[in-house]
Amino acid sequence: VQALEGAIRLGSSCLFENVGEELDPVLEPVLLKQTFLSGSSLMIKLGENAIPYDERFKFFITTKLPNPHYTPETTVKVSLLNFFITPGGLEDQLLGKLVGKERKDLE
Repeated sequence: VQALEGAIRLGSSCLFENVGEELDPVLEPVLLKQTFLSGSSLMIKLGENAIPYDERFKFFITTKLPNPHYTPETTVKVSLLNFFITPGGLEDQLLGKLVGKERKDLE
């Protein structure tokens, strides 16, 4: 959490690696970008502390799970990108795109 706090304050990027299917509730305000003004400073609550929030801050989360299943509550808070591609998976994706263009009734 200290690395996250530093990144938020400095407006740098933060990477959490190898997370499971459940995320720590302390991340909730960060995932929802629940910032507020305190005087003229933009702040965010992280755990028990309110810290200055730099708008240049970026947050990335990775997992090694081949097919993670996150709760709907988590899914609406994040953008999921699947970089895990197998030759068969790529073939299925391309076939789906081709069928979608050629025969919309079969999709």
